[in-house]
Order: sequence, then structure tokens, then C-alpha cells
Amino acid sequence: MADRNVPRHRPYEEGRWESQVVSADSTTRKPHSHHYRPYQPPPPRHRAPSEPARRAEPERKPERARRAPREVAPGKVGRRSALLALGTLIAGTAATRTQQGGRVVDWVLGRSQTAGGGAGTGAGIVPDRPSGQQPSTVRTYTEQNESYMGSKAGDALKKNAPAGGRRFSSPAIAANATKVTVDTVLSNDPARHLASRLTFGPTPKVIAEINQLGIDEWIEVQLAPERIAETPAEKKLAELTTLGMTIPQLRAARADLESKGIRADEQAVQATIARQIWSDRQLFEVMVAFWNDFLHVPAFYEGSQVQRASFDRDVIRRYALDNYPDMLVAANQHPALLTYLGQSASTKDRVNENLARENLEQFSVGVDGGYTENDVRQAALLQTGHGVKDDQYAYRSGDHHVGPVKIMGFSHPNGSAAGGERAAEEYLRFLASHPATARAIAASLATRFVSDTPPKSLVDRLAKSYTVNRGRIKPVLMELLSSSEFWASVGQKVRRPLEYVVATYRALGVSPETPAGYQPGPDSGGRTPFVDGLRQLQQKLEELGQYPMGSPTPGGYPDVFVAWTSAGSIVNCWNEAGDAIVGRRSMFTYVKPEQLAGATPATAGPYLEALTKRLVFQSISIRERVLILGIAGLTPDTPVDPTLNGAIVPIARAILASPQHHLR
Repeated sequence: MADRNVPRHRPYEEGRWESQVVSADSTTRKPHSHHYRPYQPPPPRHRAPSEPARRAEPERKPERARRAPREVAPGKVGRRSALLALGTLIAGTAATRTQQGGRVVDWVLGRSQTAGGGAGTGAGIVPDRPSGQQPSTVRTYTEQNESYMGSKAGDALKKNAPAGGRRFSSPAIAANATKVTVDTVLSNDPARHLASRLTFGPTPKVIAEINQLGIDEWIEVQLAPERIAETPAEKKLAELTTLGMTIPQLRAARADLESKGIRADEQAVQATIARQIWSDRQLFEVMVAFWNDFLHVPAFYEGSQVQRASFDRDVIRRYALDNYPDMLVAANQHPALLTYLGQSASTKDRVNENLARENLEQFSVGVDGGYTENDVRQAALLQTGHGVKDDQYAYRSGDHHVGPVKIMGFSHPNGSAAGGERAAEEYLRFLASHPATARAIAASLATRFVSDTPPKSLVDRLAKSYTVNRGRIKPVLMELLSSSEFWASVGQKVRRPLEYVVATYRALGVSPETPAGYQPGPDSGGRTPFVDGLRQLQQKLEELGQYPMGSPTPGGYPDVFVAWTSAGSIVNCWNEAGDAIVGRRSMFTYVKPEQLAGATPATAGPYLEALTKRLVFQSISIRERVLILGIAGLTPDTPVDPTLNGAIVPIARAILASPQHHLR
């Protein structure tokens, strides 16, 4: 598992939290994402056909030096008071059910000086990093999510997951019939649960639409994104000038774009961020993110400037709600995947196994899918001749190996070089339709939408639906959304850093429109305010270790909480939420903090209740209200003005640091 990015240290400011303690040499900027990390083929996962495959031991990083906590000037809304309250709130999240998460809470509460646990950090755990909870190598795992969960932290989470369930005739009937029995601080509100799982974060508009249309009709609308009108933000994507350009157009304009500092791969990332925040086609965007992790090509690699945007548009987005067999074939005939995995260098005389291995291990049956090293070799021979010319897919028949091949249960005479392309496509469709592929996709979907430890009953039904429907995605999603397991899983997923930031912008009602009087900064580089804001958001997400298409390895980002337990990452997310509350990215338009709750109640208690319902779409407990109000020295009966007597920003920030916002 590649190490995730470590957030850069930010100078301490009153009213902010330090993201993490750093060593003296950490002031060096991390390399820009365009300093490409080339694909490195993994070591063989199969020592012999009869021996289980094992993942390589992850690289271990040295522990960083740490510094003592800072003092806060008296008379102000203090960092320690805020952290005490927030630490108590976070104790309600899934975080405290893990070893690493428990250390985060201990640190927040002042029981220890570090979130990583200091000298008590066990061997093999990297402190303060999203990847600090390293994958287990004790046994064979089907993929990285299960690998992370094969730990004491994962075992603890499994105890609070729904065990089984059944299918109902519709999502609405399933929602009404299912009782939530797991331990969670989230309310049992079907509309909020649906919005939390099928969008990048609830908004007042989304909740109102679900309640108005009903669960079934709202899902039906989301499953037909082509019928949903573009939002103003999506229309502003025209400011990303390369977004609609084809590969030949990008090649022709390369010199001009480079002279202006414009990169199509960067703009594809930025467009994805904008769509996640502001598009009404939310389920579609969630599925785009899902497939960009499952069938993953990094945003930045040697060649991405011309190729990667097309892969997002013509492969992932084209088939995100369509069918996987066509997606897998399209990916294997796209220059982005072929270039990233070095397929152009694979000929009948010199075979490169990268693409063949990843097709089996990452993109279909999985490491435990039953293939052997001989299968990898045979698949690599079958795909010789598939390459790239002038940044476009090209089949070179003269480089294709001719002769019979047998890969798992697939066999083909492969009798001519001219027929090699067709033979490879038949093989890819065989892989995409394999029962092990059905199960791998089912498990990944259940992990994304239900729980870090999805019930076997649900995975079995989703795999069956995938097989019966020949890899079509919409029927599988309807099977999932009609399950009691989905509706019983309230609070069983924790937002990853990107999801937290995007959900925060959505909850705060941030608008992409540029306010009157905006003055661009010296580093705007001639970009429009909208594009410059997206560039800043991309940089922030890079700091947090997760941005669209950003994983440098073919496995994509892990989708389980224990992979992201990091004090530095969590606190950096809180600081970004604080920046959004006060409108620090001034090229966007913000709702003033004192206007978030609507009409101002006369006392602090009702005001906090209104603000909580506006930001996290539910009430919080009396104890939580007392703790949050205590940040500003208020009681529920204290008379307040629209600014909560000057404490609206730290109070709002505390709400957005609560488990009600971290959980989805």
C-alpha cells in the first residue's frame, strides 16, 4: 500500500487547530503531482497455483518528531475548550472503536500529546497518516479494503455492523420496514440516510426533493442523469477550456496550452471537484468516483496531460451507470490505461505482464479469484499488439502473439494476428462476466454504500443480480437500495477527507459565483476566479491525501475508515471547514455564518438546535448541546444575537467537527 500524502504544516492561528506536528525537514514542499510516479509492477501474488497470494509488506516510515501543545490566551474562545468538546463528540463516532481512532480521541481530550500514540505506537503503524493503519499480511485478502479490515480495528468495527437482511420490492418499502439496530449517533431519518449515501452530502434542497418526490421516484430521477438539468456551476465548467477537447485536439494545442500553464489532466480533476460539490446528478458523480477507484488510472502519469481527461469522459463517465463488460473493454482499448501500464512495450518477442496482471487482480476476479501465474502469462500473450500510437489506441497485428491460449476457464485458438484484437475482447468480456468479478464488484459496491464490513447476504444477492443482468449497473444498484441491509446501516460509513470537504461545502451552501468586488491574488495566473478556486481546492485535497483520481497505484483509494485514521488529516479537515465558514476562498460566494440558521431564536439553546439542523440535518443530544455551547461560555438559556454573541464561527466549526458530520 503506497503511503498517503501527509498534510503540510500550517502556522498556528488563534481559532484554528494545528494539523499536525512536523519535523525540521518537513518544510520542503511535497513534489507537485505532475512529478509522475511511474507504474511499478507488484511482486508476484501467486507463488504457485495451489498457494494463496499474499500482498507485499508495506513500506514503513520513520516516526516524526512531535512538539508540546500550545497555550491559548485567556478570555478568548480557546482551542483547548473547543477540542475538549469536539473530542467528546468524536467519542460517538466509529473512530473510537479502532485502536488508531482511540488514540485520536485521547489526543483531542489531552490524555496524550500525540494522536499517533507516541512511544506506544505499535510496530508497523505509521503515526498521523491516512495510511497509518497498514494492510494486514496475515492471510490472503481479496482486495485492499478487506486487507485493512483484517486487523483489531477492523474486528471492532465488525461488531457494530448489521449481520444480515433481505430484499424488498422497492427501496421505499425497504426503508419503511427496516429497523436500525446498530449503535450510532445519526438519526433514523430515511431521507437523510439516502442523501448521505447517494450524494456527496445532504443539502436542504436534496432533503426537500426526497421528501417531496418520495424515495422511489427520487432514486429513479438520479438513475437517469441525462434528464437532470445542468446547474449554473456545471455551465461554468466551460471556463475549463480543455474539458471538451479530444486527444487529437489536445495534441495539436499542446504547445499553446503549455505556454499558458493549462493542463487537461488538472482540469479534469478540477471539473470533478466542481461536479461533486454543485452538480444535481449526485448519484452519477458518486458512481464516477466509485469506478475511478475500481478501474483506476491515476490522474497524473507520463502521458496524462493528453490522455487522462478522455479516459474519464469516454470510459468512466460513459459507462458509470451502464454496464461493466463494455467499460472494461473500453478501458483496455484506451491509451490512458495502456500507457500507464506500459502496454505499448508488450510484443510477441518481449511480453509485458503489467496490464494482464492488473486486469485479473484489480479490475476483475481479484487476487483470490483463482488465477495463477500461468494465467497471467497467457493473458499477457493474448494482449500483445495492443498499444498506443500518437496518444491513441492502436492494434499492431505484427506484434501479436499467435497460438492457443487458456486463461482460467477461457480458451481461444488465437489462430491469426488479424484476429488477435477480437480474441482479446472476448477474453475481457469473459473476465467481466466471471462469478468472481461479480462478487468483487458486489463487495466493493456494498462497502461503498452500506458498511466497511458488508453483510455476506447482501454481497451474495448483489453478485447474483450482476450475473443475471450481465454486468448492468442499474439493476445491481436497485437490488442494493431495496435491501434491508442498506437501510439498517445508518452511521456505518465515515467520510474520507475528500468526502468531508465536499460535504462541508454542500452543507454550508457555498456558491461558485464570484462576488462583486473580488480581487484576484498574485498567484491566480490569469485564471478565472472559478478556475482559481477549483485549483486551490485541488491543492487542499492533495494535502489531505485524497483527490479525484489521485491514488498513484492501480488499486485506487481504500474505502474503509481504518485506512484513514489520522489525527493530522482529521484536524486539517476541521481547519478547511473553518475556512469555508468564514469564506476564506473569496472567489466563491458564501452564506454568512449568522444567516445559516435562518430566523434568529432568542436564546442559545434553540439557536444551536436550528443551526445543527441546518448543517447536519438532525438534532443532537442535550449533552452535546451543552458541550458545544460551553465552547463560547453560553448556556441554553443565554440571550443571543444573530452572531451567537460573537461565537457563531467556533460553534459552527464544532458542529462540522462532530460525528454527525463525519459519518455518512
